[in-house]
Amino acid sequence: MNTKHREYEYKFSGPVTVQDIANTMDHSNLQPQLTIQDTLDCVEMAKKYNCISVCVRPSDIELVKEPLADTDIIITTVIGFPHGTATTESKVFETKDAIEKGAEEVDMVLNIGRLLSGDYDYVEKDIKAVCDAAHEGGIKCKVILENAFLTDEQKIKACEICERAGADFTKTSTGYAPSGSTIHDLKLMRAHTKPEMQVKAAGGIRTLDDSLAVMATGAIRIGTRSTEAILKEAVEREKTGNLVIPDEV
Repeated sequence: MNTKHREYEYKFSGPVTVQDIANTMDHSNLQPQLTIQDTLDCVEMAKKYNCISVCVRPSDIELVKEPLADTDIIITTVIGFPHGTATTESKVFETKDAIEKGAEEVDMVLNIGRLLSGDYDYVEKDIKAVCDAAHEGGIKCKVILENAFLTDEQKIKACEICERAGADFTKTSTGYAPSGSTIHDLKLMRAHTKPEMQVKAAGGIRTLDDSLAVMATGAIRIGTRSTEAILKEAVEREKTGNLVIPDEV
């Protein structure tokens, strides 16, 4: 069960601090070729900047559990990743197993092919089963839509399905599709989910300005491998007094 909680009032415009930005960073450590040392190094980086979360492969949950035990950094992992085509039963097992091993949030991939086929009942039941398993374990569930393959109408439909299924977040992308997060999609997702549901941006966010633009849309989480570069730049810009979320993007 996730016992970590970071009190934070999210800002969507105006001056911010480096810590404000770190409080959005789900540092992504999901590439298949990453070694044990790569994973441990990413944990140390996340600790250095006090990121909100480290998102690791399921087999790495136990690896990062001890190094993060004395922090409020959340251990996140992925379910049905990256294609979303595992059976619902497999996704539920993955979720329960991840919680048992120490995961404190999960990012699941919805079944993209079923959504494109208009099999909305299947998609909703699939998401609800994983969300229920996550909530029974006391953790949150984010649902990855993989927007690169969807029309705007399908993105809106996916948001509606996620809301009915009890998701805590919608998320743009896995980072393994032809394209990732866009400002257009973030605004669309924010506009078509209830206020208490949150939005996570992932895929193609590589610079500080990218991150500030994402924050301006109302998204409160950013999944990226470029966390350290973004936060290093934020440190320098904060010194000049120019670390500011734009009013409009």
